Amino acid sequence: MPRVIALADEAKCSLAECADALATRGFDPMDEESLQHGALWLRRLGNNATFLGDLLVENLTHRHREDADRQSYGPQSIVLSDHRGNCFLRANIWPGAQDHLLAASGRSPFLYDMPHDHNFHFLTLGYFGPGYWSDYYEYDYSEVCGWQGEPVRLKSLGRQRLEPGKLMLYRAHRDVHRQLPADALSVSVNIMHANPALGWLDQYRFDVEKGTLAAIVSHGSTDAFLRVAVAMGGAEALDLAETFAARHPSDRMRLTASDALASRLTDVAERDAFWARAETSGSRMVAAEAKARRAALA
Repeated sequence: MPRVIALADEAKCSLAECADALATRGFDPMDEESLQHGALWLRRLGNNATFLGDLLVENLTHRHREDADRQSYGPQSIVLSDHRGNCFLRANIWPGAQDHLLAASGRSPFLYDMPHDHNFHFLTLGYFGPGYWSDYYEYDYSEVCGWQGEPVRLKSLGRQRLEPGKLMLYRAHRDVHRQLPADALSVSVNIMHANPALGWLDQYRFDVEKGTLAAIVSHGSTDAFLRVAVAMGGAEALDLAETFAARHPSDRMRLTASDALASRLTDVAERDAFWARAETSGSRMVAAEAKARRAALA
């Protein structure tokens, strides 16, 4: 499960001070000294009980006209600092089980009930409210190929809550959690480790009852661009897709390219022959997915 970091410090800092400290030193979760440095400054920011509320009021008052490039907003996440070096700060809002927001939007927009890992490391702190619950698991990423329905050895580690002041390091490709709603509205603050290769690192959703991989959930813009380009039918796009399908270093992209090419085939026999060739592609993930697609055709 995520590593709990016991670190006591009564000092407070501003958001700018925390961001500057991280930018100066960087944040490498695999280096203990760097991890402790990041944890110290996140603890100090968490001790500042008003910084986030003040920031939200300021931005609502000015209608986001200032520092628009520095803070970005979504229905759940608030990016608090720009990428300076290899990390940035973020806050996440977690509606409680009885909140109207959860009833109105459903649980899926907040990733509740969806067991998943992460393709990045991040340090998180319970900042406001009682905190969300999680059922925790671990798995060995090196054992997984990435095809839907693939058996995965998930080690169950029980249920815990991100309580106020609790510091946890979520480790990429190792920690899996199924989040459950907080007992009341809660907020976490995170230091996100920014990896330049993030777009090619797969993030998975799991079926913990069956002990299988349910899907890849980290499809990026490159996947979408390739599908659109192939659908539009340009010769260069088709050539690029064939190249990607044959030897792209990312199995996910190889499958995306294969799906895009197969979508242009209207004859069932042609599609079957296409996926039969894909079964011998040399990628275990693509081969397993190709087999499933042939079975669906039948």
